[in-house]
Amino acid sequence: MTGPGPLVVVGDVLLDRDVRGVVDRLAPDAPVPVVDVTADLARPGGAGLAAAVAARTGCDVVLVTALGTDEASDTVREALRGRVRLVELPLDGTLPVKTRVLAGSGPLVRIDRGGGTVGPVPPDVPDVLAGASAVLVADYGRGTADALRPLLADAARHAPVVWDPHPRGGPPVRGARLVTPNAAEAAALSPGDGHALAEHARRGAELAERWNAVSVVVTLGDRGALLTRPKSPAPMLVPVPYPATGDPCGAGDCFAALAAVAFAQGALPEEAVQRAVAGAAAFVAAGGASDPDLWRGRGRSRPLPPVAADAFALARSVRAAGGTVVATGGCFDLLHAGHVGLLDSARRIGDCLVVCVNSDASLRRLKGPGRPLTPLEDRIKVLAALGSVDAVVPFEEDMPLTLLDALRPDVWVKGGDYSAEALPEAGLLRRWGGQTVVLPYLDGRSTTSLADRAARAAAGARRAP
Repeated sequence: MTGPGPLVVVGDVLLDRDVRGVVDRLAPDAPVPVVDVTADLARPGGAGLAAAVAARTGCDVVLVTALGTDEASDTVREALRGRVRLVELPLDGTLPVKTRVLAGSGPLVRIDRGGGTVGPVPPDVPDVLAGASAVLVADYGRGTADALRPLLADAARHAPVVWDPHPRGGPPVRGARLVTPNAAEAAALSPGDGHALAEHARRGAELAERWNAVSVVVTLGDRGALLTRPKSPAPMLVPVPYPATGDPCGAGDCFAALAAVAFAQGALPEEAVQRAVAGAAAFVAAGGASDPDLWRGRGRSRPLPPVAADAFALARSVRAAGGTVVATGGCFDLLHAGHVGLLDSARRIGDCLVVCVNSDASLRRLKGPGRPLTPLEDRIKVLAALGSVDAVVPFEEDMPLTLLDALRPDVWVKGGDYSAEALPEAGLLRRWGGQTVVLPYLDGRSTTSLADRAARAAAGARRAP
């Protein structure tokens, strides 16, 4: 059962270095590129990155990890100071350092050095884990998770445990709420033929049963994530909300961190995976672990908005980051293919999508007696579950003009065959430099036509002998 305690991240911290440069010639003594260095950046990796991502949501985070007396360990301490609380195990040796040399669109080479042995567990660690609202194990196979394995097994009995495995690490403890291997890791652990979704689903279910885990999610990169359970023939595929092009380094750490934050807030596995997929896509699109905003400043940044977050806080945070706020509105009484297509297209226009939805009284005035068919609370829940929707906010008027004046989106989207400039919202949007656009709507799809068709079918069934 979750409580008010912190999210506890347990695992191996690394120091990640990115040496960026420009290549425009080969070396005279060998056919290898010469990199003229333009930037040399160091940041926490592994469990350190996961803890930083989790803390960025506003969650209270404690990181239990092994650090030494070397320069790399000191660099990690300084980078995490003011972001997370550190509980240190001694490290006999040096912290692992992974250096990527990047030029153009990707890395040229990676250089690994360092490593050490994890020492004894400090006496305060059991109390830290006992008070956790959730536990994330970022296991990079370097000894921290193994040193705490009995304590982690106890923690799984009272708090959700998210386990991010590694080929060099051990299996998750029994009862882990969610295990997060990527497709390659799952294939190595459960060999089989092909990379079809059915094969990923088989691997996930087999691993969940082998590990006695509540669920296993196989992350599939730009295809999303596949949530599986032991012996379950019906996995849930969560697609990415939009194509995210960028540096994928650290996306797995981000996914596991955001899933753990969701569990700490009381989410179910399905909800946690949806939030993690959306957050990981945004993370990659922003530049991944090398995004300077991730490490800029001290302390916690503004919390990342969950699905169905407060629309106004979401709009402020997106605008503060230089993004585009998109909004659309309607009744959404019976969600159908026309709605879904419109929302998907609207989300691709900007960096977030706020859906303004008519209240029950507003809808009844517009559509007449017998409406709504679906009450407002259910309509909000259904809309918020869509991967394209970032926030939902209801309004009481016939048109959301007051709401739009407070929200001030950059783009207002309507579906239909009328002129954007003829819409009453267009003049309002112009006051703050916003734009009204019309997107094509699927012909023959409407709530009214669906309701009429259902009524005719029901009447025909009653007349049938």
